[in-house]
Amino acid sequence: MKIINNIRLYRPDKDDGRNSLHHMEIEGETIKAIRPGLSKQKGNHIIDGKQKVAAPSFVDSHLHLLRYGLMEKELDLREVTSWEQMKNLIHNNFLEKEMEENDWVIGRGLIDSQLSDLDHLLTADDLDELEYNKSVFILHDDGHECIVNHKALSILQQEDDLMKGHGQFIEKGPDGEWTGRFKDSAVHFIKFHFRQKSEQEIYEAVNDAMPHLIKNGITSVHTDDLNYAGDYHRLWKAYTSLEKDNRLKIDVQLHHYVYQLADMKRFLSENKLRTGEGTAQVKIGAFKIFLDGTQRLHTAALRQPYHDKQDTSGNLIYTQDELNKMVETADINGMQVTMHAIGDRAVEQAITALEKTDTSRLRHRIIHAQVLAPDLLKKLQKLKPFLETQPGFIMQEYDQTGKWVGRDREKYCNPWHTVDSLLIPFTGSSDSPIGPLAPLMNIFAAINRTDTQGNPAGGWIPQEKLALDRIYRAYSEVPARLEFNEKSKGKLEAGYQANFVLLSEHPALVDPKDIKDLTVEATWSRGACVFQT
Repeated sequence: MKIINNIRLYRPDKDDGRNSLHHMEIEGETIKAIRPGLSKQKGNHIIDGKQKVAAPSFVDSHLHLLRYGLMEKELDLREVTSWEQMKNLIHNNFLEKEMEENDWVIGRGLIDSQLSDLDHLLTADDLDELEYNKSVFILHDDGHECIVNHKALSILQQEDDLMKGHGQFIEKGPDGEWTGRFKDSAVHFIKFHFRQKSEQEIYEAVNDAMPHLIKNGITSVHTDDLNYAGDYHRLWKAYTSLEKDNRLKIDVQLHHYVYQLADMKRFLSENKLRTGEGTAQVKIGAFKIFLDGTQRLHTAALRQPYHDKQDTSGNLIYTQDELNKMVETADINGMQVTMHAIGDRAVEQAITALEKTDTSRLRHRIIHAQVLAPDLLKKLQKLKPFLETQPGFIMQEYDQTGKWVGRDREKYCNPWHTVDSLLIPFTGSSDSPIGPLAPLMNIFAAINRTDTQGNPAGGWIPQEKLALDRIYRAYSEVPARLEFNEKSKGKLEAGYQANFVLLSEHPALVDPKDIKDLTVEATWSRGACVFQT
């Protein structure tokens, strides 16, 4: 047995005395007891908590862990501000004579709208200036857009399924020719078919990501990695191999991204395991389904046209009948679904499909749900699917949302306090590497609804700020329900898995604007200390 002595406690919605001292007894992977006062025992099993604050560790219910782990091995273009700088970086990192025959030139994190020496967004013609006789693939910072050169285009144009299922997301010029720019599900198709990683590459990338997770106090993730693996079995083997090698310091729900009904049926016929089943640490997650795009590209599906682009209201990827069949197939076969739906039209489509299921049984999810409306909130209140929110997004989007949807709809964007008051279950998550991985930064955003500089003053739509306890539960207790582990994970209680952090200060004692400055001093996962400063 281990005893964490001399600690304070933060447990959402509980009054433990913010400066009162406690000790926690840990037996194996489980909390045996939490007792007031200091332990009187002596010995090597006593660990001095130095009056740090023990709190539940974090669950990130929506991210892309494999992609995050691959970042260190790919050319990072996030700080690039000119086309000349970008060309020099690529040439310095990719020597064609040293590349294998089928290697691609890969860059990620680009924001090409900020290239100061170009008056247009990059196309295949621009990438041809790099003069590689290799395929070039450049991924935008938010992961929803990519640019390829003509060498890559010649390969992609041979893929009939790309045009059939994703034609609306292929950019064409006035002459009808492909420009080399792709959006949303077309990007996912390209990654899935042409950027597959081997089992060893997946193993190494996830292992590389591990220190970043535990440093931020994250002990469980729900991750969508299939686009970068290309094969779910390969993905599963890499994660479970990490577990067997005692390198997996976290618990994992492994989602399966599907394009169409046939993908679901193939998985169901080839695999006996269903949502929540698996090994001790690696479980089958949900079927991930993309319903629309993103507001930045005006591809998120709205019920009315975009305020700043009146000729479009975005794109739905499926008809209602197609989605109904996919959700029904998953539901009757014991598989949870999690649906990417940003715009109100996409959220409405998700609700309609879920109304034909018992959402309380499998706890189906809607990711993002950024644009809502009174009628949708009423339906969500009745249906109670789990909404997976990303508070960190508002730090970059608060000043653009009104431009996209107009002021009338803006007040129903990311309305987390309203969602909470209606008892609609919701989680906090990062969507990393698109959003900030750090849960404390996301909690800061949910509480303050500002960026790190305090803008806008008073917070964006301040009536939708969340209380500390509510957003902390969304990062610990609520996602445990999505794992069907609410009786064993997500809380600091006797009988629960010993997953917790030691924080530098008590969250309830610091000014809300300083929440982001709290530090994780130690992370414990399954009764073992996996990180400490």
